[in-house]
Amino acid sequence: MKRTGTIIILLVIVVAFIFGIRYLWVKDQVDPVVYETETPSTQTIVKETVATGSIVPLEEVLIKPNISGIIDKIFIEAGDQVKAGDLIATIKVVPNVSNLNNAKNQIRSAQIALDNQEKIYNRQKALFDKGVISANDFDQINVAYEQAKQDLISTRQNYEIIKTGTTSGMSTAAQTSIRSTVSGMVLEVPVKEGNQVIEANNFNDGTTIATLADVEKMIFEGKVDESEVGKINEGLPLEITVGAIENAKFDAVLDYIAPKGLEENGAIQFEIKGTLKKVDSIFIRAGLSANAAIILAKADSVLAISEALVQYDPETKEPFVEIATGDQQFERKAVELGVSNGILVEIKSGLNQDDKIKVWNALKPEENFQGRG
Repeated sequence: MKRTGTIIILLVIVVAFIFGIRYLWVKDQVDPVVYETETPSTQTIVKETVATGSIVPLEEVLIKPNISGIIDKIFIEAGDQVKAGDLIATIKVVPNVSNLNNAKNQIRSAQIALDNQEKIYNRQKALFDKGVISANDFDQINVAYEQAKQDLISTRQNYEIIKTGTTSGMSTAAQTSIRSTVSGMVLEVPVKEGNQVIEANNFNDGTTIATLADVEKMIFEGKVDESEVGKINEGLPLEITVGAIENAKFDAVLDYIAPKGLEENGAIQFEIKGTLKKVDSIFIRAGLSANAAIILAKADSVLAISEALVQYDPETKEPFVEIATGDQQFERKAVELGVSNGILVEIKSGLNQDDKIKVWNALKPEENFQGRG
């Protein structure tokens, strides 16, 4: 029994020894890790955040009538250039039958009153000429006669206004001819001939006949997330890209950030606006969707490396890189970082153009395992 136990123990020791030798042999066959290196390069680094939005005119002017009626004729269409004072449309007034009838009755009453005052005036003038009545009494008769004349004129003007929408002497107050108030491009004509329109007054915004704007003064109007709004401020440059215009960027300046955010789809968004610089060669249509790259920082032609090459001291949190001093030999070197865009980072000091930097976090190549059959 004792001999059997001793044999088993010896066998276990021999097997363990064999496996240990094999493990060490396999381990020796594994190639040592070989680190690649990269050298710094001269780059222009731009740190930016992106806002989505659209291109809209700086100011849009809505042309509305100051009298209600039906569109008789439209003289413009979207895309036309107009000048201040150009005829846009004419309106045909459809009078209210009851109001028109009342106006006619007022004219008849005023005419009767005038005829009566004229008779009185003629009688009193004859008496005044003979010296029967005083000048004072005659003056009162004359005033009443002139007032009757004015009442008849007023009732006739009221009738014309009800019937046609305007009258002589009131061309600036009530217009059946709608004219442009500014110079610019017609963006939209939302009405058609035959449509009924309502005048603009204290109780109604009125019907828009046309929308005009100066398309040479365009702005970017978009929104940024609350996580980004703290990084931006007025005056920052923008680079606008429009989806419908390929291979073109437009410069702008951020000149408005909303003081209050609005919730959209569970996130707080802040409205921003940026004025586009004038572009003569490309026509930008109003309403085109666009993206704005807000330039937070920019470093031109600086020494830069991949941000993945930078390591940080676990205690001091200071950045450093490992520089090659020989074949697979490296030494640690502190660096001062500048502008970063998440891929490249500016090196302000600590490196030279010829330094070879260790790629310390490179992935190992995948090993191929032979399947068991």
